[in-house]
Amino acid sequence: MSVKNYFPASENQFFDVGGGLTRKVAAYNDNVMCVEVHFETGTVAARHHHPHEQVTYVISGKFEFTVGDDTYIVTAGDSLYKQPNIEHGATCIEAGTLLDIFTPHREDFL
Repeated sequence: MSVKNYFPASENQFFDVGGGLTRKVAAYNDNVMCVEVHFETGTVAARHHHPHEQVTYVISGKFEFTVGDDTYIVTAGDSLYKQPNIEHGATCIEAGTLLDIFTPHREDFL
């Protein structure tokens, strides 16, 4: 993959995942990926796991996140870390936006 340093918002389209969840891939390269994720109130991101490390930053809204055996209520400014292969999921309590950072990038999102 050649290195791209600028990712204009106008060139990145939202993908409707379904069930009140949309996402847009922002900047990425082989080693890291930034994804903007929008949730409608009541949307559930089912528990899942993947081999990527993931950091989630809450831009807005209110969410109940389960990471492994722990559950957290998070709001704007909070963040979470998910190590590779840990089971995690979320329920949106109040509509909001998350910023997810993955390493390495998620090939399945491209």
